[in-house]
Amino acid sequence: MKKSKLLILILILMLVFLLGPFLVIMLASFGSEALMKFPPKGFSLNWYDKVLNIRMFRTTFWISLNVGLAATGTALLLGIPVSYALVRFRFLGKNVIELLFSSPVIVPGMVIGFSLLRFFIYVGNIPIIIGLYLGHTAILLPYTIRVVSASLRNFDPAVEEAAISLGSSRLFTFLSVILPNIRAGVVAALILAFITSFNNVPVSLFLTGPGVATLPIQMLVYMEYYFDPTIAALSSILILVTILIVQTAEKLLRISQYV
Repeated sequence: MKKSKLLILILILMLVFLLGPFLVIMLASFGSEALMKFPPKGFSLNWYDKVLNIRMFRTTFWISLNVGLAATGTALLLGIPVSYALVRFRFLGKNVIELLFSSPVIVPGMVIGFSLLRFFIYVGNIPIIIGLYLGHTAILLPYTIRVVSASLRNFDPAVEEAAISLGSSRLFTFLSVILPNIRAGVVAALILAFITSFNNVPVSLFLTGPGVATLPIQMLVYMEYYFDPTIAALSSILILVTILIVQTAEKLLRISQYV
Protein backbone atom coordinates (compact mmCIF):
# COMPACT_ATOMS: atom_id res chain seq x y z
CA MET A 1 0.00 0.00 0.00
CA LYS A 2 2.82 2.40 0.91
CA LYS A 3 4.58 1.60 -2.35
CA SER A 4 1.44 2.33 -4.41
CA LYS A 5 0.97 5.67 -2.63
CA LEU A 6 4.58 6.57 -3.33
CA LEU A 7 4.13 5.74 -7.02
CA ILE A 8 0.98 7.86 -7.19
CA LEU A 9 2.83 10.75 -5.53
CA ILE A 10 5.69 10.46 -8.04
CA LEU A 11 3.17 10.39 -10.91
CA ILE A 12 1.46 13.54 -9.60
CA LEU A 13 4.80 15.33 -9.21
CA MET A 14 5.80 14.40 -12.76
CA LEU A 15 2.48 15.66 -14.12
CA VAL A 16 2.92 18.95 -12.25
CA PHE A 17 6.48 19.24 -13.58
CA LEU A 18 5.42 18.56 -17.19
CA LEU A 19 2.07 20.34 -17.32
CA GLY A 20 2.69 23.11 -14.79
CA PRO A 21 4.38 25.54 -17.24
CA PHE A 22 1.53 25.17 -19.74
CA LEU A 23 -1.05 25.76 -17.02
CA VAL A 24 0.77 28.90 -15.84
CA ILE A 25 0.88 30.29 -19.39
CA MET A 26 -2.80 29.57 -20.01
CA LEU A 27 -3.93 31.18 -16.77
CA ALA A 28 -1.67 34.20 -17.32
CA SER A 29 -3.23 34.76 -20.75
CA PHE A 30 -6.54 35.73 -19.09
CA GLY A 31 -5.07 38.46 -16.89
CA SER A 32 -6.50 41.96 -17.14
CA GLU A 33 -3.26 43.84 -16.43
CA ALA A 34 -0.83 45.01 -19.12
CA LEU A 35 2.03 43.10 -17.46
CA MET A 36 1.98 39.30 -17.56
CA LYS A 37 1.68 37.95 -14.02
CA PHE A 38 0.89 34.72 -12.25
CA PRO A 39 -1.53 34.35 -10.66
CA PRO A 40 -3.35 36.84 -12.90
CA LYS A 41 -5.37 39.68 -11.52
CA GLY A 42 -8.82 40.04 -13.00
CA PHE A 43 -10.16 38.32 -16.08
CA SER A 44 -9.99 39.51 -19.69
CA LEU A 45 -10.13 38.13 -23.22
CA ASN A 46 -8.60 41.27 -24.72
CA TRP A 47 -5.24 39.58 -25.29
CA TYR A 48 -6.79 36.91 -27.49
CA ASP A 49 -8.47 39.65 -29.51
CA LYS A 50 -5.13 41.45 -29.76
CA VAL A 51 -3.43 38.32 -31.11
CA LEU A 52 -5.88 38.19 -34.00
CA ASN A 53 -5.45 41.89 -34.76
CA ILE A 54 -1.64 42.05 -34.87
CA ARG A 55 -0.67 41.95 -38.55
CA MET A 56 2.84 40.57 -38.05
CA PHE A 57 1.42 37.52 -36.28
CA ARG A 58 -1.02 36.87 -39.11
CA THR A 59 1.69 37.29 -41.77
CA THR A 60 4.24 35.04 -40.05
CA PHE A 61 1.54 32.46 -39.31
CA TRP A 62 0.89 32.02 -43.03
CA ILE A 63 4.62 31.84 -43.72
CA SER A 64 5.04 29.14 -41.07
CA LEU A 65 2.01 27.28 -42.39
CA ASN A 66 3.16 27.36 -46.03
CA VAL A 67 6.76 26.45 -45.22
CA GLY A 68 5.61 23.69 -42.88
CA LEU A 69 3.23 22.14 -45.41
CA ALA A 70 5.74 22.39 -48.28
CA ALA A 71 8.64 20.99 -46.23
CA THR A 72 6.47 18.22 -44.75
CA GLY A 73 5.18 17.19 -48.19
CA THR A 74 8.71 17.10 -49.62
CA ALA A 75 10.04 15.20 -46.60
CA LEU A 76 7.31 12.59 -47.05
CA LEU A 77 7.91 12.27 -50.80
CA LEU A 78 11.60 11.65 -50.11
CA GLY A 79 11.27 9.81 -46.81
CA ILE A 80 8.75 7.14 -47.81
CA PRO A 81 10.87 5.58 -50.61
CA VAL A 82 14.02 5.92 -48.48
CA SER A 83 12.28 4.13 -45.60
CA TYR A 84 11.13 1.37 -47.93
CA ALA A 85 14.66 0.87 -49.26
CA LEU A 86 16.18 0.79 -45.77
CA VAL A 87 13.62 -1.68 -44.41
CA ARG A 88 13.19 -4.03 -47.36
CA PHE A 89 16.69 -4.22 -48.89
CA ARG A 90 20.16 -5.11 -47.70
CA PHE A 91 23.11 -3.34 -49.26
CA LEU A 92 26.64 -2.20 -48.48
CA GLY A 93 26.83 0.86 -46.24
CA LYS A 94 23.23 0.62 -45.07
CA ASN A 95 24.11 1.41 -41.44
CA VAL A 96 26.16 4.44 -42.49
CA ILE A 97 23.28 5.78 -44.60
CA GLU A 98 20.86 5.34 -41.71
CA LEU A 99 23.24 7.29 -39.48
CA LEU A 100 23.53 10.07 -42.05
CA PHE A 101 19.76 10.39 -42.31
CA SER A 102 19.58 10.58 -38.50
CA SER A 103 22.24 13.30 -38.22
CA PRO A 104 19.81 16.27 -38.26
CA VAL A 105 18.27 14.84 -35.07
CA ILE A 106 21.62 14.17 -33.38
CA VAL A 107 23.37 17.43 -34.29
CA PRO A 108 22.22 20.55 -32.33
CA GLY A 109 19.75 22.72 -34.23
CA MET A 110 21.91 25.83 -33.87
CA VAL A 111 24.78 24.04 -35.62
CA ILE A 112 22.50 22.88 -38.43
CA GLY A 113 21.07 26.37 -38.88
CA PHE A 114 24.49 28.02 -39.01
CA SER A 115 25.84 25.35 -41.40
CA LEU A 116 22.88 25.74 -43.75
CA LEU A 117 23.24 29.52 -43.68
CA ARG A 118 26.90 29.34 -44.66
CA PHE A 119 26.15 26.73 -47.33
CA PHE A 120 23.40 28.83 -48.92
CA ILE A 121 25.70 31.87 -48.90
CA TYR A 122 28.46 29.94 -50.68
CA VAL A 123 26.08 28.32 -53.17
CA GLY A 124 24.64 31.60 -54.35
CA ASN A 125 21.91 34.15 -53.96
CA ILE A 126 19.18 31.80 -52.71
CA PRO A 127 15.94 33.58 -51.73
CA ILE A 128 15.22 33.54 -48.01
CA ILE A 129 11.94 31.66 -48.35
CA ILE A 130 13.59 28.95 -50.48
CA GLY A 131 16.41 28.57 -47.98
CA LEU A 132 13.89 28.31 -45.16
CA TYR A 133 11.97 25.64 -47.05
CA LEU A 134 15.12 23.62 -47.81
CA GLY A 135 16.34 23.91 -44.22
CA HIS A 136 13.05 22.69 -42.80
CA THR A 137 12.95 19.82 -45.28
CA ALA A 138 16.41 18.72 -44.13
CA ILE A 139 15.45 18.61 -40.46
CA LEU A 140 12.13 16.85 -41.13
CA LEU A 141 13.55 13.96 -43.15
CA PRO A 142 14.78 11.96 -40.10
CA TYR A 143 11.34 12.13 -38.48
CA THR A 144 9.50 10.91 -41.57
CA ILE A 145 12.05 8.15 -42.18
CA ARG A 146 11.93 6.88 -38.60
CA VAL A 147 8.13 6.87 -38.32
CA VAL A 148 7.46 5.38 -41.76
CA SER A 149 10.21 2.77 -41.19
CA ALA A 150 8.52 1.71 -37.95
CA SER A 151 5.23 1.36 -39.81
CA LEU A 152 6.84 -0.70 -42.56
CA ARG A 153 8.47 -3.05 -40.03
CA ASN A 154 5.02 -3.73 -38.55
CA PHE A 155 3.64 -4.58 -41.99
CA ASP A 156 3.85 -8.27 -42.91
CA PRO A 157 6.15 -8.58 -45.99
CA ALA A 158 4.34 -11.79 -46.96
CA VAL A 159 1.40 -9.68 -48.19
CA GLU A 160 3.72 -7.74 -50.50
CA GLU A 161 5.38 -10.95 -51.73
CA ALA A 162 1.98 -12.49 -52.45
CA ALA A 163 0.96 -9.51 -54.59
CA ILE A 164 4.24 -9.67 -56.54
CA SER A 165 3.90 -13.43 -57.04
CA LEU A 166 0.48 -12.85 -58.58
CA GLY A 167 1.98 -10.66 -61.29
CA SER A 168 1.83 -7.20 -59.77
CA SER A 169 4.82 -4.94 -60.37
CA ARG A 170 6.78 -3.72 -57.34
CA LEU A 171 5.70 -0.12 -57.95
CA PHE A 172 2.02 -1.02 -58.29
CA THR A 173 2.27 -3.22 -55.19
CA PHE A 174 3.82 -0.36 -53.26
CA LEU A 175 1.09 2.09 -54.30
CA SER A 176 -1.93 -0.22 -54.02
CA VAL A 177 -0.95 -2.60 -51.20
CA ILE A 178 1.77 -1.13 -48.98
CA LEU A 179 0.76 2.55 -48.81
CA PRO A 180 -2.88 1.87 -47.84
CA ASN A 181 -1.71 -0.44 -45.05
CA ILE A 182 0.81 2.03 -43.60
CA ARG A 183 -1.38 5.12 -43.96
CA ALA A 184 -1.57 5.54 -40.17
CA GLY A 185 2.23 5.68 -40.01
CA VAL A 186 2.34 8.15 -42.89
CA VAL A 187 -0.21 10.39 -41.17
CA ALA A 188 1.76 10.13 -37.93
CA ALA A 189 4.92 11.17 -39.78
CA LEU A 190 3.03 14.06 -41.42
CA ILE A 191 1.72 15.40 -38.11
CA LEU A 192 5.04 15.01 -36.30
CA ALA A 193 6.99 16.63 -39.13
CA PHE A 194 4.57 19.54 -39.54
CA ILE A 195 4.50 20.33 -35.82
CA THR A 196 8.30 20.15 -35.73
CA SER A 197 8.56 22.54 -38.66
CA PHE A 198 5.92 24.96 -37.39
CA ASN A 199 7.51 25.22 -33.93
CA ASN A 200 11.14 25.21 -35.03
CA VAL A 201 13.34 27.99 -33.68
CA PRO A 202 17.09 27.14 -34.01
CA VAL A 203 17.17 26.57 -37.79
CA SER A 204 14.60 29.27 -38.56
CA LEU A 205 16.57 31.77 -36.48
CA PHE A 206 19.49 31.55 -38.92
CA LEU A 207 17.50 31.22 -42.15
CA THR A 208 14.94 34.00 -41.73
CA GLY A 209 15.67 37.51 -42.96
CA PRO A 210 14.15 40.92 -43.77
CA GLY A 211 10.46 40.55 -44.50
CA VAL A 212 10.47 36.77 -44.01
CA ALA A 213 10.06 35.28 -40.54
CA THR A 214 8.23 32.36 -38.99
CA LEU A 215 5.71 32.70 -36.18
CA PRO A 216 8.02 31.42 -33.38
CA ILE A 217 10.74 33.88 -34.44
CA GLN A 218 8.22 36.72 -34.52
CA MET A 219 7.09 35.75 -31.03
CA LEU A 220 10.68 36.03 -29.80
CA VAL A 221 11.03 39.46 -31.42
CA TYR A 222 7.77 40.62 -29.83
CA MET A 223 8.94 39.53 -26.38
CA GLU A 224 12.07 41.68 -26.73
CA TYR A 225 9.89 44.81 -26.59
CA TYR A 226 6.69 43.79 -24.79
CA PHE A 227 5.90 41.63 -21.77
CA ASP A 228 2.13 41.65 -21.83
CA PRO A 229 -0.09 38.51 -21.88
CA THR A 230 -0.37 38.62 -25.70
CA ILE A 231 2.33 35.97 -26.15
CA ALA A 232 0.69 33.86 -23.44
CA ALA A 233 -2.60 34.04 -25.33
CA LEU A 234 -0.95 33.09 -28.63
CA SER A 235 0.94 30.25 -26.93
CA SER A 236 -2.31 28.95 -25.42
CA ILE A 237 -3.96 28.93 -28.85
CA LEU A 238 -1.03 27.00 -30.36
CA ILE A 239 -1.05 24.48 -27.49
CA LEU A 240 -4.78 23.82 -27.82
CA VAL A 241 -4.65 23.50 -31.61
CA THR A 242 -1.72 21.06 -31.39
CA ILE A 243 -3.51 18.93 -28.78
CA LEU A 244 -6.69 18.92 -30.88
CA ILE A 245 -4.84 17.80 -34.03
CA VAL A 246 -2.90 15.04 -32.27
CA GLN A 247 -5.89 13.72 -30.33
CA THR A 248 -8.12 13.70 -33.40
CA ALA A 249 -5.52 11.77 -35.37
CA GLU A 250 -5.06 9.37 -32.44
CA LYS A 251 -8.78 8.68 -32.22
CA LEU A 252 -9.13 8.10 -35.95
CA LEU A 253 -5.88 6.28 -36.77
CA ARG A 254 -4.22 5.27 -33.47
CA ILE A 255 -0.95 6.93 -34.43
CA SER A 256 0.65 6.59 -30.96
CA GLN A 257 2.04 3.16 -31.87
CA TYR A 258 4.31 4.79 -34.47
CA VAL A 259 5.68 7.78 -32.51
